[in-house]
Amino acid sequence: MADSRRRKRPTTTTGRLFRLTGMTTSIATRVAGHQVKGLFQSDSAKAADREKLMQHIGKEVAATLGEMKGAVMKVGQIASQMQDILPREISEQLKVLQNASAPMPFHVIRRQLERELGNTIGELFASFEETPFAAASIGQVHRATTHEGDDVVVKIQYPAVKESIDSDMKHLRRILRLGSLLKVDEAALDGVFREIRNQLEEELDYHQEASNLNQFREFHQHQPWLIIPTVYDTLSSEKVLTLSLETGTPLEQANDQNGFDQTTRNLLGERLFDAIGEQIFRFRTVHCDPHPGNFAFRPDGSIVMYDFGAVKRLPGADADLIRDIVEAALQQDWGQLDALLQTLGARKQEGQVSDQFYATWIEMLLRAFSSEPFDFASSHLHTDIMKQVRKTPLEQMMKFQPSPRTLLIERVVSGHYWTLMNLGVNAAFRPNLEKALNGSNRASA
Repeated sequence: MADSRRRKRPTTTTGRLFRLTGMTTSIATRVAGHQVKGLFQSDSAKAADREKLMQHIGKEVAATLGEMKGAVMKVGQIASQMQDILPREISEQLKVLQNASAPMPFHVIRRQLERELGNTIGELFASFEETPFAAASIGQVHRATTHEGDDVVVKIQYPAVKESIDSDMKHLRRILRLGSLLKVDEAALDGVFREIRNQLEEELDYHQEASNLNQFREFHQHQPWLIIPTVYDTLSSEKVLTLSLETGTPLEQANDQNGFDQTTRNLLGERLFDAIGEQIFRFRTVHCDPHPGNFAFRPDGSIVMYDFGAVKRLPGADADLIRDIVEAALQQDWGQLDALLQTLGARKQEGQVSDQFYATWIEMLLRAFSSEPFDFASSHLHTDIMKQVRKTPLEQMMKFQPSPRTLLIERVVSGHYWTLMNLGVNAAFRPNLEKALNGSNRASA
C-alpha cells in the first residue's frame, strides 16, 4: 500500500485533500478505539497502549506527510522539533521528515518552469540538468547554464503547494488535536499555527525571497566572508527562482581531510554565530532555516548561506525582549527572568517557579557560552536537557509553553547547536554573545 501511494504522489489540491482526509479518518478511528478500550483497562495497561498509539500515529503522519510535500510537510518538519507541544513518540517519528525528500518527476517540474517563465527550457537556458541536486518540502533545485555562460541554480516550486496551505494546515491541526495530543492551551496553539502559516505564505513567494536575498546581501556587506547568491531577475518569477551557483563544502564533509583544520572550524563556528547574532539584534531579520543543506563552507573561512524563503522579521520590542531575557539569565536575576518570560508568553501566568528551577535550567542552556572554550564535538548538552525534562515534575514543565513570538528564533538557535556540533567547534562564545548583545539596536533608541 505504501509503495503504491508513493508512486501516485498527489500534485493537485483535490488529490492532497483526499490523502489528508483519509489519514485523518484513519487516526480518528484508532484514537476512538483506544478511548473505548481504555474504559476496561488498568492505568498501566492504558499508558502502555497510549504509547503504542502515539508511535503508530507518528509513523502514519510521517509517512503521509513525507509523500505529500508542500505546506503540510513543512509544518511536519517544524513540528518534529516541538518536544514541548507533541508527545515524544510522535515528534521522534516526525524526525524522518528532516531528511531530503524524493524529487518530483521531471515532466511535472518542466511544465511548472515553462508555465511560470513563459518559454521553453531550451529558449530560457543553454543547458539544464534534469536530475535535481536538491529536493525539499516545497520545491526542488536544478543546475543550469544561462545563454551568457553563467552557472546557475534554478529553484522550482511544486504545483498546488500554495493553493493548499489552508487545507493542509487545517488537517494537520485536526490530527494533532485528536485524542488531546497537544500539550498547550488553545490560545498558544492558535499563535503557533498563525506564525507558521505566515512564514509559509512568505516562503512560497519567490519574489519575496529574491527581495530577502538582496536585503541580506546589503546588510552583510561588512562581512565579506558570508556568501549570499545573486538573483537573476529575468529568469525568476513567483514560483521560480534562478540564482548564481555558489559552491562550498557540505557540513558533513567540512573536516581535516578536506582542508578544514580545528582553527578553521572554530573560525567558521564563530562567524556563523556572529552573523546570526547580528541578524537577531541589529538587522532584526533572521535566516530561519538552519537545515545543514542551507549552508556550505570553504577552507578560507567563508560561509555560503542558501534559501532565504524562511525569514523571520522581528518587531523591535521582540528583539529587545530577547536581549533582556538573555541578560537576565546571564545575571542570574531569576525574578526578572520569570517576569520577562511571562511577557513573552513562554511562561504561563499561574503558579510559582522556584529560583532553583531557573538556576538548574539556565546553567545548562548557557553552558556553551562560558568564557572557557566549549567542545561542541563531545557535547552532551542535548541529552542532559532531555534527562532534566524527565526529572522535572510535570506540573513544573506545564507552566511553560512555546511562544509564537520566538518560535522560529528558537528553531534557529537549536538548529545551529547541531551545526556547531557537526563542525566540531571548540571555542569560547561568551565574547561573541556579549558582542551581539552590546551591538543591538534598541527599539526605544
